[in-house]
Amino acid sequence: MIGVGIIGFGYWGPNLVRNFFQTKGARVRVVCDARPGRLETAAAGYPSVRVTTDPMDCINDPAVDAVAVATPVSSHYDLALAALRAGKHVLVEKPMTAGVEQGRRLVDEAARRGLTLMVDHTFIYMGAVRKIKEIMAQESFGDVYYYDSTRVNLGLFQHDVNVIWDLAVHDLSIMDFLLPQKPVAVSATGMAHVPGRPENVAWLTFYFQENVVAHVNVNWLSPVKLRQTLIGGNKKMIVFDDLHSSEKVRVYDRGITLTEDPESMYTVMVGYRTGDMWAPAYEQTEALRLEAAHFVDCLEHGTSPITGGEMGLRVVAALEAADASLKKRGQLVELPR
Repeated sequence: MIGVGIIGFGYWGPNLVRNFFQTKGARVRVVCDARPGRLETAAAGYPSVRVTTDPMDCINDPAVDAVAVATPVSSHYDLALAALRAGKHVLVEKPMTAGVEQGRRLVDEAARRGLTLMVDHTFIYMGAVRKIKEIMAQESFGDVYYYDSTRVNLGLFQHDVNVIWDLAVHDLSIMDFLLPQKPVAVSATGMAHVPGRPENVAWLTFYFQENVVAHVNVNWLSPVKLRQTLIGGNKKMIVFDDLHSSEKVRVYDRGITLTEDPESMYTVMVGYRTGDMWAPAYEQTEALRLEAAHFVDCLEHGTSPITGGEMGLRVVAALEAADASLKKRGQLVELPR
């Protein structure tokens, strides 16, 4: 039985506690939060769990084998590092750290100690996203042309990170999971409209060595909430609408066909192909439930997680590069290889 300690019982922590409570092979031992009021709520809902305001009390508890960190990103590094040094496996909320150097240290520390470091990129465990990956792996989908995402809503304004680190992080993890190619450079523009607060709107364009482009629009000032992604291939195209109640994934047999003009070797004719649309079935289990089970399974069998530290590091590197481009008004910034 894997003993789990959870640090942070604010927005996401209660979801972690609930799902680990329902995961076979896991038992929540300790819940930690700096606010006594939140601990009262945790104790009322889970009387068998010990509560504490001291993160080190949770980390050093001998009944705890793994620590889940669900705190603001500025504290991820210190808490995760302390847990690793105490010999605990770690599941850390996204983004993994506030910078690449911190991320590298966590990855190295986990590897040196033979511990599991996993990042809570929950979208990767969604049945809809996993179905998209399955479709894209088929020859009938063809080569990827583009990834185009709109992730906007009104609020919530974060005080410690800008809209890129809050919303675009989701698309960066999904891109890393779905696309066989990795971006090599990024250009980002955006603006802060609330004095003393970070950027609340941003547009990111990622470039690849292959003939692929990715565009991400994130916004805290939209009058409507949209969570829609278009993925174009040369044979099929996919629409992923996370807000759709039943048909989150739709596949279109549509695109273009290119043929050379027989009268001129320098002219290419463009034709349009319009075929059927279908909405495939996919796993309906809560993504966080599958993620918690995957984390426990990795600990029990010594396997590497899908959203391990290396993936978390790539996402942080992309976020850091986008931030650098944002400060330079869209100047192209190369991503580390």
